[in-house]
Amino acid sequence: MGGRRRMSRRDPSLLGRRDSWDGVRAVVAGFGVSGFAAADNLLFLGADVTALDESSSEEKAEKATLLESLGARIRLEPGATATLPDDVDLVVTSPGWRPQAPLLAQAEARGIPVWGEVELAWRLRDPDHLAPWLAITGTNGKTTTVQMLDAILRAAGLRSAAVGNVGRPIVEAVMDPEPHDVLAVELSSFQLHYTHSMSAESAVVLNVAEDHLDWYTGPEGMREYAADKGRIYEHVQRACVYNVADPETERLVREADVVEGARAVGFTLAMPEVGMVGVVDDILVDRAFIEERLSSAAELCTIGDLASPAPHFVANALAAAALARSHGVSQAAVRDGLRSFAPDGHRIALVAEAGGVRWVDDSKATNPHAAQSSLLAYESVVWVAGGLAKGARFDDLVERVRARLRGVVLLGRDRRVIADALSRHAPDVPVIEIGDGETGDPMERVVDAAARLARPGDTVLLAPGCASMDMFANYGARGDAFAAAVHRLIES
Repeated sequence: MGGRRRMSRRDPSLLGRRDSWDGVRAVVAGFGVSGFAAADNLLFLGADVTALDESSSEEKAEKATLLESLGARIRLEPGATATLPDDVDLVVTSPGWRPQAPLLAQAEARGIPVWGEVELAWRLRDPDHLAPWLAITGTNGKTTTVQMLDAILRAAGLRSAAVGNVGRPIVEAVMDPEPHDVLAVELSSFQLHYTHSMSAESAVVLNVAEDHLDWYTGPEGMREYAADKGRIYEHVQRACVYNVADPETERLVREADVVEGARAVGFTLAMPEVGMVGVVDDILVDRAFIEERLSSAAELCTIGDLASPAPHFVANALAAAALARSHGVSQAAVRDGLRSFAPDGHRIALVAEAGGVRWVDDSKATNPHAAQSSLLAYESVVWVAGGLAKGARFDDLVERVRARLRGVVLLGRDRRVIADALSRHAPDVPVIEIGDGETGDPMERVVDAAARLARPGDTVLLAPGCASMDMFANYGARGDAFAAAVHRLIES
């Protein structure tokens, strides 16, 4: 289809929600949750919309029928994204599409702007109700932290919403006819890669560790991944919150181009220095947002107020508190919000306790860094791990946690990656591999094997360090299978 690009009647970069987008020809690449939201709202604004996806489903087909009745063109079939149509003014891509994808590469070659749904949402904010964004990214802990932040903001009486990578597309929230006071925004590296003009009120990078190296390939993969995470700090207005225990996050703050007057605020599990939030005698405290910070700290809550004392959970609470405090939220609202917060399922969730053994589901730990954080919360562990490693390595993790391992049960396609790391760095730890060709429910065999290894006082921890899609629909299905197998074992 190719051809010369026509002169557009409208430059989309000059348009907002109060403008007519009539005459703007937009292609939406990908028709998942964010793709549908982008296409739907572009149609509402008057744009000429084409949505393309390589696959269909019953849900996608229903949404396609709806948008086609409003004038959109939708193609959901193999080959649909191979060629960019003629006369295109804007491409809005779903997160996860690599820049090398044919559609996006063709757009770049033709000088057509490529935005993510986040970029579109930023440009469509209501000029009369510019709800600030408090933005969160990191390899691990994003969803928990954004939900904690939303709970704090609501406890302060603000109309808030947790949006972005957490589930609800941001463009839906900004186009809501009932305006929000503030948005708690979770952003992945994929989303940030295609975000250019966002200026968050405050932002945090929780941590940076190996992940998505199947997307960020080559010798520069980790550097590019970290750089995309760091984009969240660009043009920050009030506070760049960073993890004192992760120097990479502080480096990203130092390299960011921020609005004059924006502050760097660290969070730490230790006693905080001036300008930080941290922990003193099991109390979460603020030495960043109080006038007396040179000589004192303000109590926010206690570790006992939190749903879990696990170190990474406490760190997430500190990050959420720092963002909320940067927005002017009171100490009492931080305490009340954190007290009320309960994490979603499959995040360090206690499944059962029997015979002195605790069974814990942290199926959401889908990379080595997340698994390590989970493992460090327990003294003696039978570790259940494996799945799709996404190019990650496990040597550092095993070296860090080997003294805590009673035994390991491995399953999934890339279990040998973990087994090899264990043989190198923890050769004395018993390892049981659950093979693909064996009969019976694989998770039942996992749980039976873990029960044989566990002793009273141990925790059997599902913290796979890998994605789930080799054997399960998602990490939730994996966690559900684990919990069901545990209950069958205990009740038998």
